[in-house]
Amino acid sequence: MPSSPLSRRTFLRHTIAALGLAALSVSSRAENKVTASFGLGFTLYGMKSLPLDEALKTCAEIGYNGAELCLLDGYPTAPAQFGAAERAKLRESLASLKLRISGLMENFSLVADDAKQAQILERIKAAGQLAHELAPDALPPLETVLGGKPAEWDQVKDRMAERLHTWAKAAEEAKIVIAIKAHVMSAVQNPERLLWLWQQVNSPSIQLTYDYSHFQVQNLPFDATFDAIMPHARFIHVKDVSGTPEKVKFLLPGEGTIDYVAFFKKLQAFGYRGDVVVEVSSMLFKQPSYDPKEAARKSYIALAAALDKARLSRPR
Repeated sequence: MPSSPLSRRTFLRHTIAALGLAALSVSSRAENKVTASFGLGFTLYGMKSLPLDEALKTCAEIGYNGAELCLLDGYPTAPAQFGAAERAKLRESLASLKLRISGLMENFSLVADDAKQAQILERIKAAGQLAHELAPDALPPLETVLGGKPAEWDQVKDRMAERLHTWAKAAEEAKIVIAIKAHVMSAVQNPERLLWLWQQVNSPSIQLTYDYSHFQVQNLPFDATFDAIMPHARFIHVKDVSGTPEKVKFLLPGEGTIDYVAFFKKLQAFGYRGDVVVEVSSMLFKQPSYDPKEAARKSYIALAAALDKARLSRPR
């Protein structure tokens, strides 16, 4: 039986009302999102094969807020080979791309010999100069692991603490913060050891890096490690992991089981103000099939999806 004009009008009125409610619901959901207090960054440690300009442009186009510069020898931003002209060009590129420096990466060891320690102190000084030249109004931290092996801890911890004092003094003189990091395969393997070492120095120039992947593979709970380290943290790395402490396999974010939705919610509640920086392990970027642009894109998609599920919008 054909519908009457009235019933058609009624149907259209109800349809329009339903569509309006649906649009309002979508708008409401968008409005209910909170801008994250932190941004997303990508480490150029995982982009060694790309020219610096191309690496930065890639990060910006994907949607990252910042990039971590790698100061290791062989990288374009290693301070000894990164002159005044290159630094000026980098400042211009960062401004043009609306990209910030999330951090500076080094790979120091507190158990290296005295000659190497002297070189480390010079590298801290050089990192400080670079930070002040590139971002004087928002100085990036210098983040590093600490060397050694897990089984050596009891034998080397006092010497590590003594040497960390000298790092702190160098950092104070350079007016930069060093964010030290626990690593599953290093002497400073877990939050307990990291906090013990940090407490021995008790300097504002030495703060912490949080990277849950190194703790997850040791079956340490997320909440406990976050609560222990984050009150003293200046820098965050993220990546996924599988395997065991004796046979670790690092992965890109989203390829493992870390709950980034819970991570981001907790980070927002904590009020962290830096960047959450994707770190690509050398285990990955040394593989012949590794594509740095695809790694950055894939990591961003996984983290952006987690931000969305956490009801957080990405800060600009």
